Order: sequence, then C-alpha cells, then structure tokens
Amino acid sequence: MSDLEPSLLRRLKDRDERAFRELIEAHRDRVYNISFRMLGSRAEAEDVAQEVFIAVFKTIETFRGDSKFSTWLYRVAVNHCKNRIKYLARRHDRDRDELDETTNVQHGAVGAIGGPGPRAPDHALEAQQMETLIQEAIAELDEEQRIVVVLRDVEDLSIEEICKITDLPDGTVKSRLHRARLVLRKKLQRHVGESNE
Repeated sequence: MSDLEPSLLRRLKDRDERAFRELIEAHRDRVYNISFRMLGSRAEAEDVAQEVFIAVFKTIETFRGDSKFSTWLYRVAVNHCKNRIKYLARRHDRDRDELDETTNVQHGAVGAIGGPGPRAPDHALEAQQMETLIQEAIAELDEEQRIVVVLRDVEDLSIEEICKITDLPDGTVKSRLHRARLVLRKKLQRHVGESNE
C-alpha cells in the first residue's frame, strides 16, 4: 500500500541521512505548499516544512504502511500546521503580509490554484493579483475549512485521501469543502464586483 520504495523506507528506519535527503527531495515542494497555503507566510511555511521532515525522520518507525506514505506525511504536515496556527494565534503574530507572489514559481507550487501565470506582462500581473487575493481568502477561512480546501483544491488530493489525512468521515470533509468554497466564492465575487465599479 505504501508509495515509498521499500528500500528507502528501510534506510530511513536505519537513520540513513542520504535516505533522509532523498525523502526531502521527493516531497519538499508538496509539504511546503501545504504549509504555505495553511499558514499564509513563507517564513512560517519553511520552518514548519523543516519541522515536518525532522519529525518524520524521528518517527519513521511508527509508519506501518496501512496507507500511502504520502498520506501519512501530509497528516504530519497538517498537524504541524494546526499546531503552528494555534501558537501564532496565542501570540497574536499571524502575519499575512508575506504573500509573496513569486513563492509559487520559486518553490514549484502546483495544483488547481496557483502555478506559473501567463507570460504577457499584463496577464502575469493580473494572475499575481488573483493569486494574492486567493491566498488571502484562503487565509481568512477557519482552520477546518482551510485544511480541506488546501488538500482538495490546491493539492488535488482525493476525498478518500483527505479523510485518511484528517481522520474525518467522508460527509464531514464534503460539507466543510462545500461551505469553504461558498465562502471563497463570495469573497472573490465581492472583489470582482468592487474592481468593476
């Protein structure tokens, strides 16, 4: 069931540092993207992504192979992001000023939202503005909605995978996703309406 090479998994469990680097290379962009979308801050996302890989390396023996390795890894990432959100909320330090429009290109972000924009300068600027607007709208969602939107609409994971990552039933994931999309649609429509006035 695991999508991780058995030899790499064995080497990770033996604390092989080269295997650790291979793991990071294979999953760095996805873990970073999830963290960035959840936290809205490049610096926080980089810190959390590092923490995720360290935690995975330290606890790799707890991975039993009941699900895909990536599912387990993304669960670790989501949990680290949730903890960081709580920590930042306690410190009133939720800095949303770091919506770096170049982050997606630099870190290879992919998914239904994001990715490199068109090449024409006016279209590129419009795409950057939309990307920033979308990220701000995602950042304003409550934590539960943000998780499902990031995993489904940004990372393009299946509902089944999201259920495994979040330990939520299918119906709960679908209803949170539906409500989150409605909130995002209203925010984006309001912005489009304001810019056309």
